[in-house]
Amino acid sequence: MSTFYEINTTIKNQLLLDDFVNTVTKGDIFGVDLTKQTIFPLSHIIVNNASYQGNILVYNISILSMDIVDESKELITDIFLGNDNEEDVQNTQLMVAVRFLEVLRRGALATDYGLIGNAQIEFFTDRFENKVAGVTTTFDMSIRNTMTKC
Repeated sequence: MSTFYEINTTIKNQLLLDDFVNTVTKGDIFGVDLTKQTIFPLSHIIVNNASYQGNILVYNISILSMDIVDESKELITDIFLGNDNEEDVQNTQLMVAVRFLEVLRRGALATDYGLIGNAQIEFFTDRFENKVAGVTTTFDMSIRNTMTKC
């Protein structure tokens, strides 16, 4: 039974096809060296849990899609927009999430995997070593259970 490996590898490979993803990591986000600017834009996979449903396994997965926010040294002239590209980063990373979900729902991944229900997408801005912004996409994904009967 290799479905856990398949899920991680399939998601990674699909995300790396996106022009706005430079690096894909998985596991604990605090294990990723976020000080390196060369790894961004970054997508990070977290498998939250799995449920056994007989001939299928359903995985609950979160993908954090993020990039570094560039701040201008100029004085803030627009209170609404500020002096950075945070809104641009969130928009771009939202599109990374939507493209992935579309491939899962109707594209190349749809024959082997299933998107169950609707995905939840949450915007964030965080300061690790760098100020980053993006989206967290959480969804349920099904795969056929290939475990043989004992």
